[in-house]
Amino acid sequence: MGSESYEGRPQLFIGGNWRGSSTGETLDLINPATGAAIAGVPIASRDDLDEALAAVATANAPWRETSAYDRAKILHRAATLMRERAAHIGRVTTMEQGKPLAESTAEAYACADIFDWFAEEARRAYGRIVPSKQPGVRHLVLKEPIGPVAAFSPWNFPTTIPSRKIAAALAAGCPVIIKPAEETPGSCLELARALDDAGLPKGVLNVVFGVPAIISEYLIASPVIRKISFTGSTVVGKHLARLAAAEMKPTTMELGGHAPVIVFDDADLDKAVQLSAASKYRNAGQICVAPTRFYLHDAIHDAFVEKFAAAAGALKVGDGLAADTRMGPLANPRRVTAMAEMIGDAEAHGARVASGGSAIAGEGNFWQPTLLADVPNSARIMNEEPFGPIAVTQRFRTFDEVVAAANRLPYGLAAYAYTQSAERATRIGDAIEAGMIGINFSQLTGPETPFGGVKESGHGSEGGIEGLEGYLVTKYVAQG
Repeated sequence: MGSESYEGRPQLFIGGNWRGSSTGETLDLINPATGAAIAGVPIASRDDLDEALAAVATANAPWRETSAYDRAKILHRAATLMRERAAHIGRVTTMEQGKPLAESTAEAYACADIFDWFAEEARRAYGRIVPSKQPGVRHLVLKEPIGPVAAFSPWNFPTTIPSRKIAAALAAGCPVIIKPAEETPGSCLELARALDDAGLPKGVLNVVFGVPAIISEYLIASPVIRKISFTGSTVVGKHLARLAAAEMKPTTMELGGHAPVIVFDDADLDKAVQLSAASKYRNAGQICVAPTRFYLHDAIHDAFVEKFAAAAGALKVGDGLAADTRMGPLANPRRVTAMAEMIGDAEAHGARVASGGSAIAGEGNFWQPTLLADVPNSARIMNEEPFGPIAVTQRFRTFDEVVAAANRLPYGLAAYAYTQSAERATRIGDAIEAGMIGINFSQLTGPETPFGGVKESGHGSEGGIEGLEGYLVTKYVAQG
């Protein structure tokens, strides 16, 4: 990192106040490009959590009674501040998480779009009047805020994912306690800072850090919390869902994926390679919708592998702050270990390394962009999400064969397909079991579109009108 200094300010944000933990306890924040500690992250105590719960309880009634128009004004002002501060937010994210500065800065701008979109959508949270069969009776269907929300977000998109939760909840009229990942505290705190500076009433948003299991169990059990939103692994999501079910609290769960990519023999190979490689190695492959399992028609398999391997090998890997970096480090040493284990296991089962395959020597958590060809289903990586810069291939010949392969796993978050046949595009879109499918297209995220999965990839959606609806309840009023 040289002379570069960390610009984040890890703090708790509780009841509108910026401060440390009541116990003074912190944990080290590590720069993944250097392995060096760059700050201390305050760990919330039970007293701190009680204060946050009291804050949202107090803020709940005034915020839900604030008109959608006035809530929108604050969200719009915050979005403007996010754009003005995008360069700063981007640097904080890169030093915490590792992704290239261009990606981090673009993520900050995307967050502003999310807040703007939900600000507008909140003004269209319509109810309806249902015609009555009884004279003089009016049936009203109303949409109301569900109440205080406990939200939990991961480290891979440390501004985008919190933005989806915070913007939708605040727009709907719900106060929030969010626990972002301790590996990337400053990124979410910059969102809170923009909202605070935009005039968000005290207590409507609270940000805490600490031991994930302790915080999640304590917040979910509290009678103050009425809704849970979680993005992370399927294992943790199932555990939190059980805790929420014990309290009869609704959840939105955006969990793990293992996205299949189907490339038919009539596909535009150059387009498929260009889009897929860019999507696969963005954020060092640490993306739940990253294309990973490439099912390639036997007629084009070898040509695709050759082109894709060349694209992977051409990527410049390095510190995310360097202007020429196209892929940064993995977020933590655990991911480096996981990559080595999965690649070793795949090779033991007969897979061929077509590109990359090794850690990069030196400081930081760097790994080569990797492509493994002809990987059998017996390999771990065909069954477990790698969450790193590894793509794997298999061959297929028939439509039914590849559909069965793509749907084989319990995951159902994202999927992709490439074909120039309109008829085949329609058939594959219908046949694949996933919450999101890109056909000759790789970008599946946007403020205006739903983001979520099926099967063990979770339930509910973030983004789109569905994202707002997750924070609203339906009330029926019969008025005579």
